[in-house]
Amino acid sequence: MKKYKNCQSCGMPLSRDEKGGGTEMDGTKSSVYCSHCYEGGVFTLPDITATQMKEKVSEKLTEFKIPKFLHGFFTRGIPNLERWKKS
Repeated sequence: MKKYKNCQSCGMPLSRDEKGGGTEMDGTKSSVYCSHCYEGGVFTLPDITATQMKEKVSEKLTEFKIPKFLHGFFTRGIPNLERWKKS
Protein backbone atom coordinates (compact mmCIF):
# COMPACT_ATOMS: atom_id res chain seq x y z
CA MET A 1 0.00 0.00 0.00
CA LYS A 2 1.24 3.48 -0.88
CA LYS A 3 2.47 5.67 1.97
CA TYR A 4 1.12 9.22 2.04
CA LYS A 5 2.32 12.42 3.73
CA ASN A 6 -1.23 13.67 4.27
CA CYS A 7 -4.41 11.96 5.43
CA GLN A 8 -6.34 10.89 2.34
CA SER A 9 -9.64 11.83 4.00
CA CYS A 10 -9.09 15.27 5.59
CA GLY A 11 -5.68 16.34 4.25
CA MET A 12 -3.98 16.73 7.64
CA PRO A 13 -0.22 16.06 7.55
CA LEU A 14 0.19 12.59 9.04
CA SER A 15 3.34 13.81 10.81
CA ARG A 16 1.10 16.15 12.86
CA ASP A 17 -1.21 13.34 14.05
CA GLU A 18 -0.76 13.04 17.80
CA LYS A 19 -1.51 9.29 17.60
CA GLY A 20 0.80 8.70 14.64
CA GLY A 21 -2.02 7.82 12.24
CA GLY A 22 -5.25 5.89 12.18
CA THR A 23 -5.38 2.14 12.77
CA GLU A 24 -6.32 -0.82 10.62
CA MET A 25 -8.60 -3.60 11.85
CA ASP A 26 -5.60 -5.58 13.17
CA GLY A 27 -4.31 -2.54 15.11
CA THR A 28 -1.46 -1.64 12.75
CA LYS A 29 -0.99 2.02 11.86
CA SER A 30 -2.60 3.25 8.69
CA SER A 31 -0.24 4.88 6.20
CA VAL A 32 -3.23 6.45 4.44
CA TYR A 33 -5.53 8.00 7.08
CA CYS A 34 -5.15 9.96 10.34
CA SER A 35 -6.52 8.92 13.72
CA HIS A 36 -9.30 11.53 13.49
CA CYS A 37 -10.70 9.94 10.33
CA TYR A 38 -9.91 6.24 10.64
CA GLU A 39 -9.85 3.86 13.63
CA GLY A 40 -10.00 0.07 13.73
CA GLY A 41 -10.22 -0.21 9.95
CA VAL A 42 -13.31 1.98 9.60
CA PHE A 43 -13.95 5.67 9.04
CA THR A 44 -14.95 7.59 12.17
CA LEU A 45 -17.49 9.54 10.06
CA PRO A 46 -18.54 6.99 7.42
CA ASP A 47 -21.39 9.05 5.94
CA ILE A 48 -19.63 12.41 5.62
CA THR A 49 -19.22 13.90 2.13
CA ALA A 50 -16.15 15.66 0.75
CA THR A 51 -18.00 19.00 1.00
CA GLN A 52 -18.88 18.32 4.65
CA MET A 53 -15.26 17.33 5.33
CA LYS A 54 -14.10 20.66 3.88
CA GLU A 55 -16.47 22.44 6.30
CA LYS A 56 -15.28 20.35 9.25
CA VAL A 57 -11.62 21.04 8.45
CA SER A 58 -12.39 24.75 8.08
CA GLU A 59 -13.98 24.72 11.57
CA LYS A 60 -10.84 23.04 12.97
CA LEU A 61 -8.64 25.64 11.30
CA THR A 62 -10.73 28.35 13.00
CA GLU A 63 -10.21 26.59 16.37
CA PHE A 64 -6.45 26.66 15.75
CA LYS A 65 -6.70 30.38 14.91
CA ILE A 66 -5.59 29.89 11.30
CA PRO A 67 -6.59 33.05 9.37
CA LYS A 68 -9.81 32.60 7.39
CA PHE A 69 -8.15 33.60 4.11
CA LEU A 70 -5.96 30.47 4.34
CA HIS A 71 -8.85 28.01 4.83
CA GLY A 72 -9.42 27.63 1.08
CA PHE A 73 -5.75 26.86 0.57
CA PHE A 74 -5.90 24.04 3.14
CA THR A 75 -9.26 22.60 2.07
CA ARG A 76 -9.39 22.95 -1.72
CA GLY A 77 -7.65 19.63 -2.37
CA ILE A 78 -9.92 17.52 -0.15
CA PRO A 79 -12.22 16.31 -2.99
CA ASN A 80 -9.11 14.99 -4.82
CA LEU A 81 -7.92 12.80 -1.93
CA GLU A 82 -8.12 9.00 -2.26
CA ARG A 83 -11.18 8.61 -0.02
CA TRP A 84 -13.28 10.89 -2.20
CA LYS A 85 -12.07 9.72 -5.62
CA LYS A 86 -14.17 6.57 -5.34
CA SER A 87 -17.47 8.38 -4.86
